[in-house]
Amino acid sequence: MIKVNLSPKLENAADLLGKHRLFNGLPVCIMETVLENAHLQRYCPEQQLFNEGERAACYFLIESGQVEVFRYSLDGDERVFSIFDASQVFAETAMFMPHGRYPMSARVRTDSVVYHLKRDALHRACHQWPELAMSLLASMSLNVYRQINQVEWITASSAPERLASYLLEQQHKQGNKVELPLNQRQLASHLGIRAETLSRLLNEWQHKGYVTGKRKEWHINNNAFLQMLTNAAKRSF
Repeated sequence: MIKVNLSPKLENAADLLGKHRLFNGLPVCIMETVLENAHLQRYCPEQQLFNEGERAACYFLIESGQVEVFRYSLDGDERVFSIFDASQVFAETAMFMPHGRYPMSARVRTDSVVYHLKRDALHRACHQWPELAMSLLASMSLNVYRQINQVEWITASSAPERLASYLLEQQHKQGNKVELPLNQRQLASHLGIRAETLSRLLNEWQHKGYVTGKRKEWHINNNAFLQMLTNAAKRSF
């Protein structure tokens, strides 16, 4: 654990941040700056952390639990962009947006304990330790690159290819037995396809024995079939 001059409640935050790729190796004095005025808060399932358009005064470190970041389309459909687990940091990008507002909303999925870390403290730490600013810049650049690839994938791929890619991603995280983190309506929105199309594909693939399951619980029986659908669109970097 990093020995910093903090209250007992924030010592664990220093330990978690010290292991995070963005904050690893920070001097003690810079870690103290990062955690200035931070506080810990407990949440119940479905509680909101922030709403799209609100002033972005904090970013967040999850001690325990799970948080999803989402946005509503103009049609009112909810799209979940990311799900964050314990030890992960999120909304740090919003700390550097010129308009100073959250571009999305966030709510907890399970009982969660979350540290609120202050925007102003992060800015001071970046001025004091430019290596931290460079680390954040590299992370944001990688996220932009991933989003570019995601947009290209959504516009160029078919519905079966998108679903296959998503299932393979979940398989990589969970194994052949996959519990979908999104309900089918949310998943259809996430993949940019109609809910009816998603349901039809899952039914077809189950009939052919490629997958087995229902609702959120699925078992991948034919990995080669899913790989065949996605390999053509994979990039080398």
